[in-house]
Amino acid sequence: MSMHYVDPSTVCAPVARADPSIPIVARPSHERRGYYRASGKRYLDVFLCLVLLPFAVPVILFLAGVILLTGHPPFFIQNRIGRHGQIFRMWKLRSMMRDSDKMLETYLAKDRTARLEWRDAQKLRCDPRVTPFGSFLRRTSLDELPQLWNVLRGDMSLVGPRPMLITQQPLYHGRDYYSLRPGISGNWQVSSRNESRFSDRATFDTSYNQNLCLLNDLNILKDTFGAVLRATGR
Repeated sequence: MSMHYVDPSTVCAPVARADPSIPIVARPSHERRGYYRASGKRYLDVFLCLVLLPFAVPVILFLAGVILLTGHPPFFIQNRIGRHGQIFRMWKLRSMMRDSDKMLETYLAKDRTARLEWRDAQKLRCDPRVTPFGSFLRRTSLDELPQLWNVLRGDMSLVGPRPMLITQQPLYHGRDYYSLRPGISGNWQVSSRNESRFSDRATFDTSYNQNLCLLNDLNILKDTFGAVLRATGR
């Protein structure tokens, strides 16, 4: 019988029911405790979100209006695996067409090269599901802005591992992800993410968890703004 990892010392209530398919995962032995990990990181998240929201909300509403004009619902909500294996609903601005999951199945069934690319990276360089405006949103990472709400709720952090789909969990061979809140940005997001394999994410997460501190988070946030300005997202 499979179960999820639960830390009895945590003060954060579960944000959703746990997925019973997620196995028990012990806390990594290299994980160091400290004030920043225990409390400071969360305080920083809330403070920065409150600072950013007056600027982010008008941008989100404007972009949502543009998406509506293209004939698509403006927001996309998807279940992701969070800290301690809890499931949460992650918000994004819609960058894909409707019924994108069915479109992906059909596309991969017809194209062997794309099927192999998806197997290794869990993403496609030329994804037929992405709308023209959605491509702009992804390059600029503006589609991630609604996740500030997830950060305020405590589902996510500004900096952490890339939020993982439930279907991707069997492909993830690591433990550190489950000790951390997923992040809007993180080591993987500001590195060679477009060239990396999905299996590489565990290495990024282990490195981040081993070196988690205020200075590293601030450096990642700085690099995030650079990545947004260069429009290197996808």
